[in-house]
Amino acid sequence: MITLEEFDKVEMRAGTVLEVKPNKKSRNPAYVVAIDFGEELGIKKSSAQITTLYQPEDLIGTQVICCVNLSPIHIGSVKSEVRILGTESEQGVVLLRPTEPVKNGDKVF
Repeated sequence: MITLEEFDKVEMRAGTVLEVKPNKKSRNPAYVVAIDFGEELGIKKSSAQITTLYQPEDLIGTQVICCVNLSPIHIGSVKSEVRILGTESEQGVVLLRPTEPVKNGDKVF
């Protein structure tokens, strides 16, 4: 278990997917996703293993929820700056998304 104080350190925000392309150097099938988090954070990239349920063209313009304050990691040749959140489900990773449009960069509580 983690404490509430530890949980409060995790910064999750909403952003809009701008660009999606294959991460050709990833060990597992993945996309390189560019996400707009608004003026404060700007555009960040993530490598995400979401190829089972999502095609690149279907993700453009979609809002997603991401953890934005993890240390960046390199996946293949991509510097993954944020972690896109989703459920690990029987059918594959299902993205967590706002049910209504929100401002890019809005915090998740």
